[in-house]
Formats: sequence, C-alpha cells, structure tokens
Amino acid sequence: MSDAPSPAYRDDRAHVFHSWSAQNALNPLVIAGGEGSWIWDEGGTRYLDFSSQLMNVNIGHQHPKLIAAIKDQADKLATIAPFHANEARSEAARLITEKAGGDLDMVFFTNGGAEANENAIRMAKLHTGRHKVLAMYRSYHGATAGSISLTGDPRRWPSEPSLPGVVHFWGPYPYRSAFNSTSPEEETQRALQHLADTLMVEGPQTVAAIILEPVVGTNGILVPPPGYLAGVRELCDQHGILLIADEVMAGFGRCGEWFSIQHWDVEPDLICFAKGVNSGYVPLGGVVISRAVADTFGDRPYPGGLTYSGHPLACASAVASIRIFEEEGLVERARTMGDQVAGPVLRELADRHPSIGDVRGLGLFWAIELVKDRTTREQLVPFNAAGAAAAPVAEVVAACRKQGLLVFAHFNRIHVVPPLVISDDDFRHGVSVLDDALTLADAHVS
Repeated sequence: MSDAPSPAYRDDRAHVFHSWSAQNALNPLVIAGGEGSWIWDEGGTRYLDFSSQLMNVNIGHQHPKLIAAIKDQADKLATIAPFHANEARSEAARLITEKAGGDLDMVFFTNGGAEANENAIRMAKLHTGRHKVLAMYRSYHGATAGSISLTGDPRRWPSEPSLPGVVHFWGPYPYRSAFNSTSPEEETQRALQHLADTLMVEGPQTVAAIILEPVVGTNGILVPPPGYLAGVRELCDQHGILLIADEVMAGFGRCGEWFSIQHWDVEPDLICFAKGVNSGYVPLGGVVISRAVADTFGDRPYPGGLTYSGHPLACASAVASIRIFEEEGLVERARTMGDQVAGPVLRELADRHPSIGDVRGLGLFWAIELVKDRTTREQLVPFNAAGAAAAPVAEVVAACRKQGLLVFAHFNRIHVVPPLVISDDDFRHGVSVLDDALTLADAHVS
C-alpha cells in the first residue's frame, strides 16, 4: 500500500493558506464525510466531533432535511442580488426575529459573524451619533478590521493599531476574578462598578454601544453571574448606549435557549448571529435590529451592504434549520442535556482529575479549565502560551484525536461543545476518551 499523500492532502499543502496557522507546521485531516455527531477521514477513520467544528454545527453533519432544502432552493433560484425581495430571505428574517422576540423585528444579513459585528457597531454609531464602543478583554468578535479591534484576546495584537474609539473593560469571571470577589453576587456588583467607572472616565456621552458575548465563547465559556447582564442593560439605558449581544457562538440552541441572553430575560438593541443559524452548511450571519435602530434608516440610507447579503441558498438553509430545531426540540434537548447529562458527567470528571480546576457551562456549551494547582489556580499552560509552553494541553488534544475524539482547546481550557443532536451514549463515550487523556494533564499537577 502506497504511503504517498492523497491528491486532496497534496493540493491542500501546496495551495491552501489556512487561517490562524504557521503553514509549515500543519498536518490537516482530509475529511471525506460526516453524519450527525461523527465525521470520517479519507481512510475511513471515524471521529466524534466534540467541538461541532468551530462551535457551529449545532444541527449535526449532513442533516438530510437541511441538505434537501439547499438542493430545492438551488433548483428554484440559486442567487439574486440583495436589493430584490426573495421568499427564502423574507421567511428566514421572519423566523429569526420571531425567535429573538421583543421589538427586535428586522434583520440585516451578512456572510458570517465578523461582518455582523462590523455592521452592528456601524449601526450603533450612526444611530447615536457617538464614536466609542466598549468591549470586554476576554472576548472574540471576529477577524475583520473592526471586529478584531473589538476582540479582547491576543489575536488582536498583530492588527494594531486598529479601529479608533474601542475601549476594553473586564467582564465577570468568578473563578479568576479581576475584582478579588469571593461570591457570584460580589462579582456582579464589582464588575458592574468597574464598567460604570469605565464609562465615567471615558465619558458616557461619547459611547455608542457596549458589545459583549452574553456567554463568552472561545475565551472561556464564561457564564455571567446572576444580575450582571441586567445591570449592563441598566447602565446602557441610563446613558443612552446601545447593548449589542454577540450571539454568534452561543446562539441558536447552544445554551438551551434560542439566544443565550434569553436565560436572563434581558433584551439587547442588536443581536449578532451566524454559526448555529444553519450550522454553517452555507455561509450566513446577520444582525437582528430593534425597531428604534431600524427607524433611524427609514428615510436615511444605511451606508453598508454585501453582494451576498441574504443569499437564497443560505437563507433557505436557515429556514429549514429553524424548522428542524422546532420539530426535533433541539433547544429543549440542549437545555436538558446540559442539566441532566453534560453538567453532572463533567463534574464527576473533575472529581477524578486534580488537573481540573473548574467546570462551567450551559446547555451543550462547556469548558474544562486545567490547572497545575487547585489551591493557587495556576494555569496548566500560561496565558497565550505557544510551542513547548503549550505542550501540556496539546498533549491532551493529541491523545483525544488518537482515540477518535476531536476537541477544541484554547489556552488552558478544553471546550466540550458537541452537536445538539449528540446521543447520551456518544456524549458519555466522548467524556470517557477525555477521561483517559486527562491523565496526561494530571502528570503536570504540583
């Protein structure tokens, strides 16, 4: 049997420039197919997708009804310019606003989440006539020029100097409190005071919007303590500032609600979405817009647009996806799985591994935080570690992959974010593989 690389692998390494990567270090799997929570490579090796790829394949791989909807729309009308009306686009917008609720009743469609955030801050600035935007340090909002400026993690650094007027602040993180809090209630109070103080010294009359991930995604799956989001809403109302909820990762059932912010009965002025709206089957994102913001552009042209805004194939897939969510009860399933399976099983895992400092999440959106010492909470790998310094977590990821489990890791965390359709047995199987791999992390515990 030949050991020569396949044409797909050979041409990838010769011609495909991969994101966020040193190109010479890559050795990508060549994925040939998938179904539900599983994918397989060109050699037939199967992998349980415990990361939903990039936390977006909420509905699972190759859902037949979603594939059929895309095919049907391609037969009917494959593409049309955004200045026309189209049945698939209109229905997608209606359904998305229905799930958002309140007076969030219009949608501007984009190709993905970064463009959604770009347009949301543009709308906020034009609506308020102000130029500043506040965003959290522990955040990721995309990699386009404006959205990477909003991003609070080190991926922002190579793009600086960037968009002017962006100010970062510390959000709540009870396990590693920036405010020396000793309880969730204290964390809420101190984090809100910090935000109020930041507004005071920046001049609240200059601030157009506060953008945040209601449940922070890549930077830790940080579930806000009770009262925090309501407090941010109050500060926004007090100063005439718009609240933008970046639901790109946490939305569409991932946290057991259509949008994660609905856990706390807080209504933002703008919601940015992508990923789970159609599980990435066709690129799609957008901004759900409140009536007050939309009315700003009733007689005044909105100065933004995209050739593929509201693309018919993408919108048809969103319509089909929302209907599948409803028919199969996937939002409720995610909530139940989080409460009855994921949470208990992962906490049991923490009892067995001294390298696990914290387990947190909602629905099927969970993080395992790895430490060298539970008492001091020293991270298993340092902040923004690379190379040899990041090896302890990389070893865990590699051990999982060797046993047919694909997990997502960021800094000192392993994220457990499988498709919402995953069976109880498959979830427990994935955790059992992770259980074995974490013995490698335990070896680094002080």
